[in-house]
Parts: sequence; C-alpha cells; structure tokens
Amino acid sequence: MRKTCLMAAAAAGGLLLAGCTSGGSGTAAGGNGAPSPAAAGNAVADLKTFGSPLGAIVVDGKSMTVYAFDSDTVGSSTSACTGPCTSLWFPVTSTSATPAVEGVTGMVGTAPTTDGGKQVTLAGHRLYTFSGDANSGQVNGQAFDHLWWVVSPAGQEIKKAAAAAPSSSSAPAYTY
Repeated sequence: MRKTCLMAAAAAGGLLLAGCTSGGSGTAAGGNGAPSPAAAGNAVADLKTFGSPLGAIVVDGKSMTVYAFDSDTVGSSTSACTGPCTSLWFPVTSTSATPAVEGVTGMVGTAPTTDGGKQVTLAGHRLYTFSGDANSGQVNGQAFDHLWWVVSPAGQEIKKAAAAAPSSSSAPAYTY
C-alpha cells in the first residue's frame, strides 16, 4: 500500500520564514511514476513533478515549486514557520487526508495546521511555496537563508544552490 505525505510549500516575497513539521496520516506514492489512486479521480493533483535546472522537483497543483524548511521537525504536529515567516512562505494544503499526486514517489500525507487545515507533507517534511516565486517552476526560494530547499519526487531535500537564489543579506533578517 502506498503512503502519501504531502508537505505544504510556503511562499512569501523576500523574507525567510521558518517552520514546518510533519505528522499525520499518509499513503505511499507509486514508485513507478504513476499517479496514486487518489490522483486518478481528481482533475488536478495536489503535488506533481517538474523538470528544473536542479533536476526533477515537486510542485503544487498550480505548478508552483514546493520547499521543505530545515527548522521544521519531521513528524511534528506543529510548523516552525510562524510569525513573519508566514508572510513569505505559504503551506501547501489539501482538503483531503490523502492528497492526489502525479509522479511523486515519496510518502505523501498531511499534518495539521493551526487553523484546523491539512498541510501536505512529503517524506515527513511539511511543504511550502515561496512568495518570491511568481511563475510556475521558479526556484527563487532555493537555499534561502540556507534553510529552505526544493524537494525531489522521493521527498529528499535538494541542497544545491540555484543560480541567483536570494540570500538572507537581500531580505530583512528574522530570528527563528
């Protein structure tokens, strides 16, 4: 049986925000690149793959790059992205406890949000989108403050720098 843990990708323009943890339920996504059973009935996947200069990465249903936050504790019931972080990084959410995926092979699931929603997790990492990504597939949040990373379809953080990634010196500093 497949386990799916989707993480929410948070996006916010110019600021580094902290906090994602994963916990909750999930099912595994198919390792053969086929959509999970949940994805088969949906017109739009909560998570899918995208070819980028960093290799195959995961994007949300709107094709916006998703990121994992190093300050989050994998499996935690709370996110480390709080306060100012939430104005730059947005959790990837789903209305389903079993988010729909296409091409994602890691464990996808959900973790609770402070407002009672479901943040998508992948391999236990909460997923976020970045406010600095204006177009599909952009990776402007990659290596942001050396804490935010795009993720592979298997749910691994890709820790190589993208060309012209923002740094903490180009944005206001925040304490985490």
